[in-house]
Amino acid sequence: MVFGRLRRWFVATFLEADRRILVLALARMADSFGNSFLIVVLPLYITIGPVDIAPVLGVTIPVLGISLTEALLVGIVLSLYGFLSSAGQPLAGRMSDRVGRRKAFILLGLALLGGANVAYAFATDYWMLIALRAVQGVSAALTIPCSVALINDLGGTTDRGGNFGIYNTFRLVGFGFGPVVAGVIVDSGPYVLSAVGRVVDLGRFDAVFLLAGLSAAVSFGFVAALVADPERTQASAANDLSMQVFDSEGRQLLDPVFAVGVATLFMAIGLGLFETLAAPINARLEQGGTLFAIEFAAGVIANVLFQTPIGQASDRYGRRPFLLAGFVILVPSTLGQGLVLVFAESIPFGPAFMIVTRFVQGIAIALVFAPGLSLGGEIAAEGESGTRLSVLTTAFSLGVAIGPLTSGLLVRFGVVWPFAFGAGLGLLGLVIVYTQVYETVENTTTIRPRAAPQDDD
Repeated sequence: MVFGRLRRWFVATFLEADRRILVLALARMADSFGNSFLIVVLPLYITIGPVDIAPVLGVTIPVLGISLTEALLVGIVLSLYGFLSSAGQPLAGRMSDRVGRRKAFILLGLALLGGANVAYAFATDYWMLIALRAVQGVSAALTIPCSVALINDLGGTTDRGGNFGIYNTFRLVGFGFGPVVAGVIVDSGPYVLSAVGRVVDLGRFDAVFLLAGLSAAVSFGFVAALVADPERTQASAANDLSMQVFDSEGRQLLDPVFAVGVATLFMAIGLGLFETLAAPINARLEQGGTLFAIEFAAGVIANVLFQTPIGQASDRYGRRPFLLAGFVILVPSTLGQGLVLVFAESIPFGPAFMIVTRFVQGIAIALVFAPGLSLGGEIAAEGESGTRLSVLTTAFSLGVAIGPLTSGLLVRFGVVWPFAFGAGLGLLGLVIVYTQVYETVENTTTIRPRAAPQDDD
């Protein structure tokens, strides 16, 4: 009976969903699959690949007085994508609102992404890597806010959370499997290909970059052939597209979308703390790279499993309860990762506890992501969803970029401090959501804060 219900839910959710939502989700999965290759490959490409970093290695940055080490050069390349993407997303979202079109921006972004992925195969200079990574940041700035805005335009209150859940589930599937496939390709290369009577030698890095470019091309084809802008988007681009920081209705201090964006930034910083601490985590838990990879994947798996059902539930029960529950769970699950490391010697099997805390943190992320986007989409006036939702996508991208740098700075004081800092941010996010965000779904049991009393004339 249970399996029958799950099968019916799966069919109704994924196979009978709006075709355009599924195409956008599949397209996002394809480009996330290829783009996530670079998380694994670029550090290797710089350290053991053909890229010559000697001219910049050891150079001192004048203002900061920091010498460029190999690890720092890798970190700059990886972080540049997130920072440029964050900087460009508000502009791209606002421009797509202004012209009333989303598809053109998405296609341009995918074209830039595919070209940059393939061009890595010809990069032998560190500054060329920087340039290509910058192009990828611009491509993400074009695709991410316009994709979520298009999903918002295609849905309504009754299915908006489910649509965002489907979109993010597929994205995370691509993001989760990409690094695994990239690692296998690098370890198994080089390759000899035979086509049209010719034999071609293909290096292991070249194979990864070629497949990453192909994944972007598949994504481009999906969107070009099967997705169209809804008519109302073209007809109703808003005139006032400025970012709203303060609540225009006077119910609370902050605009609720901006408040959710700030809370999302704090959440994403906490999420990004883990990945740069592989060495101290492995040393404390006396584990190898495989267990670390499983621990990292636990959060992604939780997101994949819970993102869509939570989004659907928020369509029925409201957005605010899930946002609050997400931050309530986020605080102890983030701090718990640091406590596992502190008490590693007295815990029978520390990696198991780390896997559990990571999985619970993934559930917390799922509780916030789809309901947060849905709330932003409902508050946005017609024709301005690109501008409004870019606040949330920018916050998440920026937080994921800041998180690794934050953990690298704080770990020198002890392994618990990055996670304690992340838990503190999560607690602050909870306070912001509780005091500054109201419910947007009608006919729920959630109490919406009353408007400020007005003086009688």
